[in-house]
Amino acid sequence: MPLPFVKMHGLGNDYVYVDGFTYDVQNPEALAMKMADRHFGVGSDGLILVLAPEPGVDAHCRMRMFNADGSEGEMCGNGIRCVCKFAHDHELFPGARSATPMLVQTRNGVLTLDYQVGDDDTVSTVTVDMGEPRLEPGEVPIDTAHADATDQPQTFVVTLDGQSMEATCVSTGNPHAVIYVDDLEPVRAELDRVGPKLEHHPAFPQRANIHFACVLGQDEAEVVHWERGSGATLACGTGASAVCVAGVLTGRTQRDLTTYLPGGPLQLRWDGKTNHVFMTGPATEVYQGVWPD
Repeated sequence: MPLPFVKMHGLGNDYVYVDGFTYDVQNPEALAMKMADRHFGVGSDGLILVLAPEPGVDAHCRMRMFNADGSEGEMCGNGIRCVCKFAHDHELFPGARSATPMLVQTRNGVLTLDYQVGDDDTVSTVTVDMGEPRLEPGEVPIDTAHADATDQPQTFVVTLDGQSMEATCVSTGNPHAVIYVDDLEPVRAELDRVGPKLEHHPAFPQRANIHFACVLGQDEAEVVHWERGSGATLACGTGASAVCVAGVLTGRTQRDLTTYLPGGPLQLRWDGKTNHVFMTGPATEVYQGVWPD
């Protein structure tokens, strides 16, 4: 049966979106792998279904996110901004255009999204309340049998190919490891080799999203991502949130941080009063199509 979809992205972190209120996708894991293929499919970092919330959950809609390899993720920061735009602009549920803020159920709980509408009456920018970061090793999670603690908060030494590196580990809905470097050019040259090895490192029992960050100042950092299940991406919202938290914990950056990602800048704020991380960035629709299967 033909399946309508919308291609969207947040700073180049692109996904295929399907209206799960209307269409029942039986095998989203397999569909994600087919649609994400950049040569024989639509081409994306994965598939996101926007569905009705589960019974008893106080939310406007629910997000299920599948990586390019078919694995299901807990959350996607760039993806959830586009969920808001998709639901609002295409009126996926009654009252979608007046749902302010919009409440979206994820595998990481119900998140609150405030959004701005442009002159064309479509969502342009979204601020996501990412909630409180999880810092305990068991919550990230980190296997401390394969990672040695340092005197820096949440920072562990992991060894790869005989080289030791310090990773500050945070969960902002997904497990993240932030590695600070002075120069990102060598990282870019080696990312396809190092990224998958770190993602699958035994220190990360649920695999991990890997982020190499170069501090530019107290309120700025440049970041390169390797995402669990998708590989190198142009942006990672939960990862940028983790970089914000990691920077504060290690004394490198302030609570308000602009992260420069390959796809563009993303604004983060780790609020000292609520302990919540807030992420602000764009959401963009690319085109609409129909998948033939």
